[in-house]
Amino acid sequence: MNPQVEPQNVLGTALVTCSCNPMTGWFRDGLCKTDPTDHGQHSVCCVVTEAFLTYSKAQGNDLSTPRPDFGFPGLRPGDNWCVCAPRWLEAFEDGMAPPVRLEATEASALALISLDCLKSHAASPGT
Repeated sequence: MNPQVEPQNVLGTALVTCSCNPMTGWFRDGLCKTDPTDHGQHSVCCVVTEAFLTYSKAQGNDLSTPRPDFGFPGLRPGDNWCVCAPRWLEAFEDGMAPPVRLEATEASALALISLDCLKSHAASPGT
């Protein structure tokens, strides 16, 4: 990603912050922006749910247990978090996808997930 170019969201406007509390993003800057070194493509800003946290843990990605050694507080339902696009799509296909904040989801997610699919799981404004 060219740092001179402002990242865009899936709606074609400027990417907004997903979360700074807890701090998220591949670059740990609160944004769900990626670059070629992000093999997981952490581009989908989600409002995590208990169901998604349970699902993710069952898939081998425990997002709820704190990991102080990595500065990770553990997620709770209602937290915003940059989720890997392939993982979100997998959760969607299994009926477990959490709501998506479209304005904070990087346009690169559209390489794997259709805009209609993301819109079908759009979070309510203000979440």
